[in-house]
Amino acid sequence: MTEQEVILQETERVDDLLSHNLRIIQSDEVFSFSMDAVLLARFASVPKRGRVLDLCTGNGVVPILLTTRTQASLEGIEIQPRLADMARRSVQLNDLGESIQIREGDLRELVKETGHAVYDAITVNPPYIPLNGSDLKMNTHQAMARHEIGCTLEEVIQACNRLVRNGGKVSMVHRPQRLGEIISLMREYKLEPKRIRMVHPRAHLEANMVLIEAMKDGRPEVRMLPPLIVYNEQGSYCDEIMEIYYGQQYAERTREGGN
Repeated sequence: MTEQEVILQETERVDDLLSHNLRIIQSDEVFSFSMDAVLLARFASVPKRGRVLDLCTGNGVVPILLTTRTQASLEGIEIQPRLADMARRSVQLNDLGESIQIREGDLRELVKETGHAVYDAITVNPPYIPLNGSDLKMNTHQAMARHEIGCTLEEVIQACNRLVRNGGKVSMVHRPQRLGEIISLMREYKLEPKRIRMVHPRAHLEANMVLIEAMKDGRPEVRMLPPLIVYNEQGSYCDEIMEIYYGQQYAERTREGGN
């Protein structure tokens, strides 16, 4: 489908996803994805086939990116109607309607529609900030994307427990400051952490993101992966970040000695 065939709302634009000729509908006023979603889509373990669910899907960036890694049936659920609509139109824009289904709804209630333990893998980039009674100086869309208004961390993990099958994987990106809470809640809901990777803006700075993957009813055994560094000393993206964003195209150009 061409860009001209997809209706854009006021303030919306179409951006490139940099690899595989994918595109995404964005709006700074409503929602624009950031690096955490891209890193999650690359980090997550997903089956070649089966069912994969993305919670808090926003404008659908994670399931769209996952189509480059799997032939599984992909689903996303988003509680905000405007964002769910953006996600559906982004799916249409990329002609991915046979691969991705976008649901509008509350992840806490999804199990009533799908039943228990029906997904082989789940990804989630949840709101990071707990509510503390402070004034939220942003519009409703941005506030719900960043603050635990529509769901808490525990409710997200509880939903994952209900929806993923035994032995299935749950992958999350979050803030390192909440890692202890994340691990505690995952274990409470029978999701055993298996892989953890810290993301640092620069090698000498502390991590500002954490990627964590758990297995439903898995045995206690966690691997701490090498840190992922975003920027090199020259202020440019490190090679691994470039490969994540540009994929095989960047790897081939590097081997050929291009710039």
